Amino acid sequence: MKITRRLLAALTGIVLAVQAAAFELVMVEQAGCQYCARWNVAVGPVYPKTPEGAFAPLRRVDLHQPLPPDLSLQGKVVFTPTFILVDEGRELARIEGYPGEEMFWWMLANLLTNNTDFKGEPS
Repeated sequence: MKITRRLLAALTGIVLAVQAAAFELVMVEQAGCQYCARWNVAVGPVYPKTPEGAFAPLRRVDLHQPLPPDLSLQGKVVFTPTFILVDEGRELARIEGYPGEEMFWWMLANLLTNNTDFKGEPS
């Protein structure tokens, strides 16, 4: 009976992880972008360790490369960085530009709470 409970618990964890992985934060960037570089220094290292990063893992896309076929955006990306919240590859909302670390976390928290069932505490 214990093996069955452990197996059920493991399967439940896998299902929850797959459901959570449906959301991604796509960062559209380009070489030479000073605001991308600032985000990479201030936010990039901590993002995956936050509730936001666990809920919507970061995925990077180069502005000058073809859009991956599994992404469907509502419009063309013009500014870098642009952060696009996607659910199973479909755009829900975006943040254009990087206004600094504090404002980024605030905007991201609003993006997640207004477009998903995110309940984590903002970083």
